[in-house]
Amino acid sequence: MGAYILRRLLLIIPTLLGIMIINFTLVQFVPGGPIEQIIAQVQGGGDVFEGFAGGGGEVASGGSEEYAGARGLPPDFIADLEREFGFDKPPVERFFGMLWNYMRLDFGESYFRSISVIDLVLEKMPVSISLGLWSTVIAYIVSIPLGIHKAVRDGTSFDTWTSAAIIVAYAIPGFLFAILLLVLFAGGSYWQIFPIRGLTSDNWTSLSWPAKIADYFWHIALPVLASTISAFATLTLLTKNSFLDEIKKHYVMTARAKGLTERRVLYGHVFRNAMLIVIAGFPAVFIGVFFSGSLIIETIFSLDGLGRLGFEAAVARDYPVIFGTLFIFGLIGLAVGILSDLMYVLVDPRIDFEKREG
Repeated sequence: MGAYILRRLLLIIPTLLGIMIINFTLVQFVPGGPIEQIIAQVQGGGDVFEGFAGGGGEVASGGSEEYAGARGLPPDFIADLEREFGFDKPPVERFFGMLWNYMRLDFGESYFRSISVIDLVLEKMPVSISLGLWSTVIAYIVSIPLGIHKAVRDGTSFDTWTSAAIIVAYAIPGFLFAILLLVLFAGGSYWQIFPIRGLTSDNWTSLSWPAKIADYFWHIALPVLASTISAFATLTLLTKNSFLDEIKKHYVMTARAKGLTERRVLYGHVFRNAMLIVIAGFPAVFIGVFFSGSLIIETIFSLDGLGRLGFEAAVARDYPVIFGTLFIFGLIGLAVGILSDLMYVLVDPRIDFEKREG
């Protein structure tokens, strides 16, 4: 297993390098770089230097030699901007400079926020972790018992109506369900039970610890429910089908023939084999929820997380934030793939990835 893990770790380097090369190359052809953003502010009469943070000049400009809307501006001003952002260097030099900085865990500063990329990510992380972690935990807590019960009662009316309810829930878009929750429970038209913005109340620091915990869950209840609704279907049906496959195997019939109770057969023998793919996939499911689908939920509930950070960075062409988060999350995603394999071995030691590769 050690040799397999070592090979997977070594594969992270070329995979991550390929991700960065592809995205860096694509940015070269995207119009409206940060310099053009500043030019637009100048032409619009805004304060171009308000919140301006230099440093970081290690990424692509995505613009051209002739900037749109730059007429009337002194060439020296444009040249100073290029030097400030580092766009006076060739793309290849910027790319390798960026990688060298990343190897030293230096991800630069945001162009427009006057804060380092790492600090910016850490600032937004609690919201995304809250949504990703609790959505995944709730999905597992509900879906696994429900899937087992559906497998045991396969073909009954309970199985039929729960399948219909799950499919309907899966078909409802998350943002539509989020709006429905706001209308019903956040003062939209009916009950004012839950808050509509933020992760905590304004007076959170002055609350006692039990009150802080209650306040935290009070704020995330609706966002977590909205982001969880579509996860039930896949996980529940996966659990059900895994149990049905195991229940039909010979070792289950042998265990029943020995006089074991149905509960002992189900949870003492079937559960471990049936839950292999479900439990081992927990890290990947969490990261999937953590990275995807959070932008709309965060926007609807006025939460300032990584989803909104990525969207705003893309709109503003804040390249240090875009490439820094791409590198960090790409590395995390690749590491989670290895962790998922380790979870398979932990759940079922009979699995040997080295022999399978051989």
